[in-house]
Amino acid sequence: MDFRLTEEQERFRKEVRDFLEGEMKQELWEPTIDGWIMAYDPEFTKRVAAKGWIGLTWPKEYGGQGRCFIDRLILTEEMLRYGAPASCHWFADRQIGGSILKYGTEEQKRELLPKIIRGEMYVGLGMSEPEAGCDLASLKTRAIKKDDHYVLDGQKTWTSGGKYMNYLYLLVRTDPDVAKHRGLSELIITKDLPGITTSPIIDITGNEAWNEVFFENVHVSKECLIGKENDGWRQVMEQLAYERSGMERLMANYPVFEGIIQFAKETKRGGKWLSQDPVIRRKLAQLKIEFEVGRLFMYRVALVMDEGRSPEWEAAMSKAYATAFEQRLASVALEILGLYGQLRPQSKWVKLNGMAYHSYLSSKGYSLQAGTSEVLKNILALRKLGLPTG
Repeated sequence: MDFRLTEEQERFRKEVRDFLEGEMKQELWEPTIDGWIMAYDPEFTKRVAAKGWIGLTWPKEYGGQGRCFIDRLILTEEMLRYGAPASCHWFADRQIGGSILKYGTEEQKRELLPKIIRGEMYVGLGMSEPEAGCDLASLKTRAIKKDDHYVLDGQKTWTSGGKYMNYLYLLVRTDPDVAKHRGLSELIITKDLPGITTSPIIDITGNEAWNEVFFENVHVSKECLIGKENDGWRQVMEQLAYERSGMERLMANYPVFEGIIQFAKETKRGGKWLSQDPVIRRKLAQLKIEFEVGRLFMYRVALVMDEGRSPEWEAAMSKAYATAFEQRLASVALEILGLYGQLRPQSKWVKLNGMAYHSYLSSKGYSLQAGTSEVLKNILALRKLGLPTG
């Protein structure tokens, strides 16, 4: 089996790297971890859009490039490697645009996809609720049909980018009288509708990557429905596969990985370079091996998508693996940095700009986001291994 990329793909990788290097030389932004979900820079998104790199895999007739998912994976891999501030367009590009392409009306495709591609439409994800996390089908936010619109009432929590986004993707209950998996629908609405309010969720690192969003008597046009009414559960299961399978699940903390390697090369402890300590060398080597295995999982998912199949069990497997890797990376980083690893970014003695501190605290939630590791293992057991449910 030949794992090499084509010459064209290698040229594309170099083009992306040259672009990001140029951005960094101009000091337009600083590399950060979790930049795909915590670093919002509309101007960066506009520059990425100008390169034609949003909607890379979408059909040319809607403004996309018609390229393969491997090409898109190369792009996102380099964005994460450099810690680029890509949060504004990440969710719309990763999954919402794909849902519109598959389930949206022709009018929705013509209206919404160009906005995403131009870097103008930033979509927050409204799925989870206070009593509907892992059991997403238990959600209670309702959209009741009335004349030519829906009346929306309820609450979403852990809404990705709720503060910064100008659109919201929502999974809502449109039929409360049927089984919980059968009465759900998908909506995409503008965030400025009357009756929508947001409240910040400040996480353990002090960042506001998520919000609670409240809906009170919000009138939503029927034109905002994506796909078929009450068929949202089937549609969202496919969308979640795209959410779980991205390189961000493996490389969100990549600057920490490179940082601790450099720290080990430049730091002595007990008169000895850390990079020459056999225990530390083994830890770093193990991380490198695990990282490369994770990359292969992600590239496998991209190959499945290029074959035209939704990577449900492949995405579950790769995300469960990548989550565990990122948590181990955070722990090893603190071990190697020692007391420096416990310093907040504001400390004058801090190393790696405090990214190890941030990484360790954030990593505790990685096995919850986009589906718990337990749920993902169940998906793998049922849909790939065919194990019984009871």
